[in-house]
Amino acid sequence: MDRREPSKVPVCDRCHNLQHHNTGESIFHPSIDAIRDTIAESSHKHNHVYHIIDAADFPMSLIPRISDILDTTPLRSKNRRSKSDAFYTSWKTGLSFIVTRCDLLAPTREQTEKLYPYLQDVLRDALGRLGRNVRLGNVIAVSSKRNWRTRNLREEIYKRGGCNWLVGKANVGKSKLVHEVFPKGMMANTSGKITLGGKATSTEGAKSQLELAGGDIDPQVIERFEDENFDQYSLLTPAPKETNYPDMPLVSTLPGTTASPIRLPFGNGRGEVIDLPGLERSGLERYVQEKHRSSLIMRSRLVPKQQSLAPGQSLLLGGIIRITPREPALQVLMYSFTPLHAHITRTDKAEAIQEQRSDVNMKNYDFDYIGVPGTGERTKLAGSFKLKWDVTKERTGPLMRKDAIGLSIERLPYRVVSTDILIEGVGWVELVAQVRTKDLFRRNEEPGAPQENQEIEEKKELSALERLEALAEDPRKKAQAPKPVPAEGELNWPIVDVYSPEGKFISCRQPMNGWMMNKPLKDPRHRNARPRKSMKGMKKREKMQRKA
Repeated sequence: MDRREPSKVPVCDRCHNLQHHNTGESIFHPSIDAIRDTIAESSHKHNHVYHIIDAADFPMSLIPRISDILDTTPLRSKNRRSKSDAFYTSWKTGLSFIVTRCDLLAPTREQTEKLYPYLQDVLRDALGRLGRNVRLGNVIAVSSKRNWRTRNLREEIYKRGGCNWLVGKANVGKSKLVHEVFPKGMMANTSGKITLGGKATSTEGAKSQLELAGGDIDPQVIERFEDENFDQYSLLTPAPKETNYPDMPLVSTLPGTTASPIRLPFGNGRGEVIDLPGLERSGLERYVQEKHRSSLIMRSRLVPKQQSLAPGQSLLLGGIIRITPREPALQVLMYSFTPLHAHITRTDKAEAIQEQRSDVNMKNYDFDYIGVPGTGERTKLAGSFKLKWDVTKERTGPLMRKDAIGLSIERLPYRVVSTDILIEGVGWVELVAQVRTKDLFRRNEEPGAPQENQEIEEKKELSALERLEALAEDPRKKAQAPKPVPAEGELNWPIVDVYSPEGKFISCRQPMNGWMMNKPLKDPRHRNARPRKSMKGMKKREKMQRKA
């Protein structure tokens, strides 16, 4: 009988269910210490760690102190263009940051590339004091779905060679990125080289080693020869037989799909790409019903609706996360970049829904409560976040543009402040509020304190008529409004309180202004429509007819 080998390697039941039925059990997530010990068993001197960060909740998927824990090569210079891939002791371990799924941030690649300064600033703030010791000129924003910058990354991996490690938390897109950046079909580029024992050697050298071992030159014998020298207690799996187009890692939305390191050699021993298991990212799915857990993942870019939150109202996301502005509340605009249903209602009703009170009938609402029974009892305050970033210039439009009106920010009677509330593994909510300048810079004085300073300042201010008279006397001298004097200490920023299960999974960041890049497009039917006909001629004809 003609016994042919199967075209693909048979898979286990877990991989089969994940691939065809989208069901399965998550693996036990390793710790960062286990990842460090696995990298330490590398057979290559040239190692490079790619830290994968998800764009959906950037930068909450960042591993703190990763450069110190993995003992990467220290900086020789603060100049980001200087080479940092120098040998440190007997190893050379570089570090790069890759922001995946960037198609969730903006519709075009050009808009994403303009976000590089923003990504570097936010990442440096997230690194804290250690951020000054990490060069961030190697931040790369990619999209495996749309192939943004994946070709450049693939060429970089092949040119560098050695061992390329993909490190990150669960469900950040590591396995999907391997499909796009692995150098396929590169075996013929380095003739006369094969991989033996994890090291690149010539064919003659492999023959001599195999002859001493009493073997043959058949590839299967080479693979068995490697297996004999493999340590069964090693954390790193044995290297498979190198092929031009190997079987790629399985991609699934289930967190913890990759159970062990997956090694993919390329270039006839030039190097390999290793997909490591993901670290535990978030435990929010434990408080969500199993049928609704798939709704926690943002699969495509969202175009949110602009929702207005009046004083006395709160925003509910799936019923388990509540955002409530603190009194004295302002009119707040909200843009939900999450796959969860956003519902605005009175604060007392929102509290009743989130705490799962018995007097609440969910049939009266147009959304389902996705939490498991008992989640309402574990609801706690996750934090009070200030809208402390000024986005007046981005939000005022032509008022501050130099080619339009060109007003300075000191002449505006208001400020526009914003922040992004992050939900770990889900997305973010953009909050924007308009504050009067005098309320923002007002000093927080104790009740009953004398108001002499305020009365003096009011006397110094000129009325509108006096400013016009001064302008008429000297037209070259512009009448400017008095500049607000910052208060001593903290300003009166608007504050929002966020409640979540166990008071976790919530953070904030500098606003990205995602609404400005993801505004809903106008209907093309009305874009080039014929303008409405003027009624001036019709009324004139009717008047002439009445006179006749």
